[in-house]
Amino acid sequence: MKPAGTGSATGNTATLAAGQPLATNPFSLHGKTALVTGAGRGLGRAVATALGLAGAEVIALDLSPLNDFKDELEAHGVKCRIRSQNLAALSPEQAAEIITWAKETGRGPDILVNNAGLIRRGPALTTTLEDWESVIGLNLTTPFVLSQAFTRSLLGDDQPGSIINILSINAFQGGVEVPSYAASKHGLLGVTRALANEWAPHGIRVNGIAPGYMETELTAAHREDPARYQAMRSRMPIGRWGQPDEIGGAAVYLASAASTYLSGTVINVDGGWLSR
Repeated sequence: MKPAGTGSATGNTATLAAGQPLATNPFSLHGKTALVTGAGRGLGRAVATALGLAGAEVIALDLSPLNDFKDELEAHGVKCRIRSQNLAALSPEQAAEIITWAKETGRGPDILVNNAGLIRRGPALTTTLEDWESVIGLNLTTPFVLSQAFTRSLLGDDQPGSIINILSINAFQGGVEVPSYAASKHGLLGVTRALANEWAPHGIRVNGIAPGYMETELTAAHREDPARYQAMRSRMPIGRWGQPDEIGGAAVYLASAASTYLSGTVINVDGGWLSR
């Protein structure tokens, strides 16, 4: 397989003489298919929407209903397939079946967004093993086995691809009373880098996006506490919490030919939180 990003033309980019207008858009995802987990709400929905509007066909997976999302995307001219799927601690066999289904129902995915996630809040001393394992299972095990199945398929078809793991600023810090979540995101950061090292030579790029504090259901508890909400906002140089659709551009970039020399990279979309 020709590694992604080599040669004079890759994806939607082409070598041009100085002064010539661009013949193609390197950020276009036309002809691509993106499988997005946890696409029913929050960050997953925002990422899937951004990829679709950039030209990709979307395969949306979630345990929650997705019919309204499919209708919404198709109203904007985006092709969309949906599947109700329990992604908790996915087995290798289940992951392989998802990829097989995707290829049998249309074009197989060449973009994978591992977004589905879970958080359990509480002190470390009262964290149960059940809670620990449920978070690690969905946030770390599922992305790994789905990435395996996705990559095996692409290697078998001699095709390049892009994996985008949705991390968190808690991949770089411990957070407060979220030990299992912090552990899972630290682990996913390590997996992102490890898979990038192994698979980039085969044309499979693996990168991550680390969102900061976004206004989603997962952060409702923070936002319902006015003092904590304000204290957290005061640390953000941009001066406000993020909106889910503000990570869409980073996802399009990492999925597209505009980023063919990036692998093992994490883009922090955090309003400057980690720079403080």
